[in-house]
Amino acid sequence: MRWLDSAFESGVKPPHSIPARNSLANYVTSTAINRLLNQLGELKNRFGSREHRSVERILSELGRQEVADGETLVRLHETLLFISAYPQSARARTLAESLLRNFAKRVEKLRAAGEDLSPLESPEVSGIAGMSVTDTFSYYIVRWLVRLPQDRVALAWEWFEDENRLAETWPRFMPLLEEDSFVEANVPYQTWLRAASGGAAKDLTWLIRRFASLPKTDMEKAELYDSQKLYVRWSPPYRATRTGMRLATSKVFYHRDPLIQRREVSLQREMENPAPPLERLSAKQGEAILDMAREASTVRYRELYGFTHGDPRRVFKTNLGRGINVFITALPPKRRLPLRAYHAAMIFKNGVPVGYFEGLSLFERMESGFNLYYSFREGETAWLYARILSIFRHLLGVTAFSIDPYQVGYENQEGIESGAFWFYRKLGFRPTSPAVTKLMRSEEKKIASRSTYRTAAKTLRQLAAGSMIFEVDKSKSGDWDRFQVRNVGLAVQRQMAAKHIGNADRFRAEAVKELTRALGIRTNDWREAELRPFSDFAVTLSLVKDLSEWRDIEKRALVRVIHAKTTSDESSYLKLMQKHARLRKAIIKMGSLSGPIEYL
Repeated sequence: MRWLDSAFESGVKPPHSIPARNSLANYVTSTAINRLLNQLGELKNRFGSREHRSVERILSELGRQEVADGETLVRLHETLLFISAYPQSARARTLAESLLRNFAKRVEKLRAAGEDLSPLESPEVSGIAGMSVTDTFSYYIVRWLVRLPQDRVALAWEWFEDENRLAETWPRFMPLLEEDSFVEANVPYQTWLRAASGGAAKDLTWLIRRFASLPKTDMEKAELYDSQKLYVRWSPPYRATRTGMRLATSKVFYHRDPLIQRREVSLQREMENPAPPLERLSAKQGEAILDMAREASTVRYRELYGFTHGDPRRVFKTNLGRGINVFITALPPKRRLPLRAYHAAMIFKNGVPVGYFEGLSLFERMESGFNLYYSFREGETAWLYARILSIFRHLLGVTAFSIDPYQVGYENQEGIESGAFWFYRKLGFRPTSPAVTKLMRSEEKKIASRSTYRTAAKTLRQLAAGSMIFEVDKSKSGDWDRFQVRNVGLAVQRQMAAKHIGNADRFRAEAVKELTRALGIRTNDWREAELRPFSDFAVTLSLVKDLSEWRDIEKRALVRVIHAKTTSDESSYLKLMQKHARLRKAIIKMGSLSGPIEYL
C-alpha cells in the first residue's frame, strides 16, 4: 500500500519576510490581505452569530482585494476551501464559492505580472484553478486522461530526462526509426512523433493508442510505457481542479456549534453504533464517482490503486451526517491482490472532496490508511476517522485496525510535528512493539504528572518505530502484533529459491499440483479467473506441512474461500476467511516470522 501522507501535515504558513522582488505597493497589499486572512483563520472554527457575520464581512472585503504574491494566494485559496466545506452560514459559503470561481483570473494576473507561482505548484496545494500538473503519470492514468472530453493533456518535452529509453520502444510504432535511434546522437524524437501522429495536438493520444493496440496484457503495456518515464502535463478544467471540484448535494450542513473534538470521540462506541445504510450506485454513477476520485488524486500528484482500477459496478454511497458523503469502491476480480481484500473510499464534505481512505483486509485485520487533505485538517478529523472505520467494521466484519508506522511519524516529519502518535493513542490504538509500549507508558506518566509536558520530537520518532493497532474484539488481542503480510511473501520467495532455484513458473506449477492433491479436488473445469487465486494460495500454503491432514470440512471451507476471491464482492471472501480458524492460524504464524523458514 502506498501510504502517501500523514493525515496531519501542517499547512502553508504566511510569509514572514518581504521578497526582494516585491514592490512596496505589493508589500502593503500583501500585509493588508494577510491581516484579513489572520482574522478569518481565527474565526473560521468559531460558530456564533457574531462570528459568522464577521466571517461574511471579511469575505466581502477579500473580494475587493488584489493578491500580490503566490504564497498569499495559496493561503487565501485554502481558507476559502475550508469555509466551503465547513460553512457557518449560507452567505459565507456563497461568498467563498464566488471568490473561488475567480481564482483562475487571479492566477493569470500574477503570471502576467511575472510573479513567482512556484508556491502554487507544491504537491500539498497543487490543483488550483489556472494551474497545470506535470508528472510521469502511470500508463493507466494517462490512458484515462486522453479519453476525457477536453483536449487538455500533452507531453511536456522540456521535462524529459532520458531519450535513450525511447530507442528500443518507439521503432515498433514508427517504421525506419531504428535508422536514426540505433546509431545517431541527438535523435529528434519529438519530430518523429509529430510526423507519425500527424500533428502536435495528436501526439500523446496517438502514442497511447499505439501502446493500447500492442498484443500484450494491460500489465505488460503499462510496464513498457512506464519504463519511458514520459512527462505529461494536464491542465484540468475548473470542475476538476481543487478549486472547483464539487459533488452535487441537495442539502448543505451549516455549522452553528463548535466542531466535534477528538476528546469527544469514542472509537469503541462508534464501532458499536449501527452502520449507516449503503446505496449501491449504477455502473454509470459509479464511473462518474471514480472519475472524480481520479481527478482529485491526479491534481494532487497522487494515484490510489482503488481509484485507478476501481470497479464502477461496485461503488456504494453512504451518508454519515454533518454534510459527509462517503463513496466506497472495490476492485474487479482481475485487479485484486493475491491475499488481502482491497477497498477504498472517497470522502466529501458538503460536496467538497476532503480526503480518502484505503483499507487492506485479511481475516478480521484491516491495514487502514486515512488521508484528510491538507486544507481540512482543522476539521472534525477524529470523528470522521472513527465513522469511516465503523463503516468497514460493519461492511467487512473486520475488528482489528492496524496503522503503518509512516502514519505515526516514521520517516514522516509532518507526522512528528503534528504528534500523530498521540492522536491515534487517544483514540484507543496501542503499539504492537513491546519496546514502544514501554516507552509510551513512560511518556504517559510524565504527561499525567505535568500539565505542561510535551513529548520531544526525538521521543516521537522512537514511538513511531512500529505499527499501532485498535482491536474491537479484546479476546483476540495480540494475535496480529508481529504480523506483516510482507513476511508471508518473503517466506514464499525463500521457499522458491530453496526448492526451485528461483524459477517462479516451476514453483507455481508444483505448488498447484500439491494443493490439488492435498484438497482432493480437480480444477479442470475452473475458470481462468479462479485459477489465478488458486495458484496464489497454492504457493502460500506450500509452507504448511500438515495441510493434507486438515479435516475434510476445513478443506472444503478453504476451497470456498478461494472461489470467493473472484466473486462480485470481496466482503464474502473476507467473511468466509473469518470463519476458517485453521487457515487464520497458519497465515498469522507465517506472517509473524521474519527469519528463514522451512515449514510451518
